[in-house]
Amino acid sequence: MKKSSVLALAEDLISRPSVTPEDAGCQDLMIGRLEALGFRVTRLAAGGVENFWAERGSSGPYLCFAGHTDVVPTGPLEAWHSDPFTPSIRDGMLYGRGAADMKGSLAAMIVAAEQFIARHPDHLGRLAFLITSDEEGIATHGTRHVVDWLRDQNTQIDWCVVGEPSSENRLGDVIKNGRRGSLNGRLTVQGVQGHVAYPDKADNPIHRAFRPLADLVDQQWDTGNQFFPPTRLQFSNIHAGTGANNVIPGQLSADFNFRFSTESTPESLQAGVHGLLDAAQIHYQIDWQLSGPPFFTPPGTLVAATQYALKKILGHPASLSTGGGTSDGRFIAQLGGQVVELGPINSTIHKLNECVAVADLEDLSRIYSEIMIHLLGSGRDD
Repeated sequence: MKKSSVLALAEDLISRPSVTPEDAGCQDLMIGRLEALGFRVTRLAAGGVENFWAERGSSGPYLCFAGHTDVVPTGPLEAWHSDPFTPSIRDGMLYGRGAADMKGSLAAMIVAAEQFIARHPDHLGRLAFLITSDEEGIATHGTRHVVDWLRDQNTQIDWCVVGEPSSENRLGDVIKNGRRGSLNGRLTVQGVQGHVAYPDKADNPIHRAFRPLADLVDQQWDTGNQFFPPTRLQFSNIHAGTGANNVIPGQLSADFNFRFSTESTPESLQAGVHGLLDAAQIHYQIDWQLSGPPFFTPPGTLVAATQYALKKILGHPASLSTGGGTSDGRFIAQLGGQVVELGPINSTIHKLNECVAVADLEDLSRIYSEIMIHLLGSGRDD
């Protein structure tokens, strides 16, 4: 039995070991398919990362499909039921690293574009692809770099569908129409090292920091809103000590993260942290890193088009969500357009034996095609 175009392309992409930031030829494969459709492709490699921007059409609004070819490391190979870079189908599921996050989505996008253009060769507006190999890594030279280039070109993305695995229990049950921001801090509290038997001759940074750290955890940063939960601070690591149990350490370090709503800003959160620590009268410093601001797309043209496609193909609409981690949508949204994320079920992403239902890939491609038709269709099938 002949494989479908979506399955064949997904398998080809999965077979390429593109552990971040490697691309392993995935983008060459995609570019070849897109150029055959008349897309103009600009390669935008930077800092060892492969990126490209492709567009078709000469005027009108941009509908962009965005995604990444890089995948996370496999973990222990012996714990996989089959080689993670040798696609395997068992009981209707396609197994392999990147099957759900997000080579399956990439295959669905490309095939959707092929089918759409076959029916609408003179489509309205401009259809585009923004692809990177640096989403699972530090995300410095990937989509962020392409967005900077697009800004320099005065290119405005009006609508963008990111193929991240947004679905929870069944395909298309969740559309991500926003994400919380992410702000990291590394706190260093200074003390004076000394012998535990002579605490009056030392200054224990653990004791100094104990209550202020608890106050940071207990602080209400905002109450969220109808689209976002309240902002939360989480400590991910605390370290102090010399390794000896009779030495008061001279320094404590703590890593923490804010996942924040649109009710807060990086500046307001930083000011709040400094205010609490200053009031505690401790000697400290903080190194801040903003991973990305929050973004939000209210119900409108793109959300409506996506809901229309879901109801047509699957027979049900999706719930809207801004939960979860960050994505490259945070960079694309800075261009001012509408951004949503729609992709496969996310229950196995980043896990051993990652997989996606073959039937879901077929349906996902049809959904993507319907979004294209709804927003850029020429009004007739050619």
